Amino acid sequence: MKSRKIEIAVLSDLHLATRACKAKKILHYLKSIHPQILVLNGDIIDSWRFSRNYFPKPQLKVVRQLIKMMEKGVQIFYITGNHDEFLRRFNQTEIGKLKIVNQLILELDGRKTWIFHGDLYDHIIHKAKWLAKIGAAAYGLLTVLNNGINLLLRSFGLREVILYKRMKKKDKSNQPTAFEKAIASTAALNNYDTVICGHTHLPKDKRVMMPGKTIRYINCGDWVEHFTAAEYNEGKWELCYFEDPEEENAPDDPEMPDNKQLYQSLIRELALANCL
Repeated sequence: MKSRKIEIAVLSDLHLATRACKAKKILHYLKSIHPQILVLNGDIIDSWRFSRNYFPKPQLKVVRQLIKMMEKGVQIFYITGNHDEFLRRFNQTEIGKLKIVNQLILELDGRKTWIFHGDLYDHIIHKAKWLAKIGAAAYGLLTVLNNGINLLLRSFGLREVILYKRMKKKDKSNQPTAFEKAIASTAALNNYDTVICGHTHLPKDKRVMMPGKTIRYINCGDWVEHFTAAEYNEGKWELCYFEDPEEENAPDDPEMPDNKQLYQSLIRELALANCL
């Protein structure tokens, strides 16, 4: 697969270490681009579910690909989210080509872009975190059911379905939500032109009118349901929907090591990249 040269790519909500993660699609997308800067915009590793000792080989390949990209000179910014908030204590930590931050402000062609995960504007996360965790657990159970259904569909040569995507209420209005207004208001106060977030798993690209300023709001979506990324090239941002040329339903690698071997491999990969 020939990679496209772009200046910046922003991905959010990969949810590695969960059964909802679509690691093959993530890997294929990462191999399809050669950015100068890659921004991992929160909820990359899902610590809420990480204790379940689930980190299959396809997800380990994603980690390996990120390491390879750094070895080739790609600067990676890891922005923390609510599912990987344990990394917030390492804000501004730099390890080679990897930098952990809580937000990122870029000045591009004379215009300021503010990139952050978005959970700080989610009232449920802050007022009832236990409720958010129950929702995440229910989402995980639905994912297990969905994976079982897709396994059956693939055996009959049928197309996969994403149940939880169909269950979500679609926002067909172009009017900004309270979440979007709050973010745009902060962006306007700080004289940012564009804001890029994730968190909601709802990819969007819209203009939000604020007093005296129009803010471009981009939600770069997720890699559980929508497979979207924000890309910057030749002076403009674009919300891209990844169409995977390699079918997601290709058979898994038959050699699946046990959990202990996978964790040892992950630690070894990080050590080789001087990340430990």
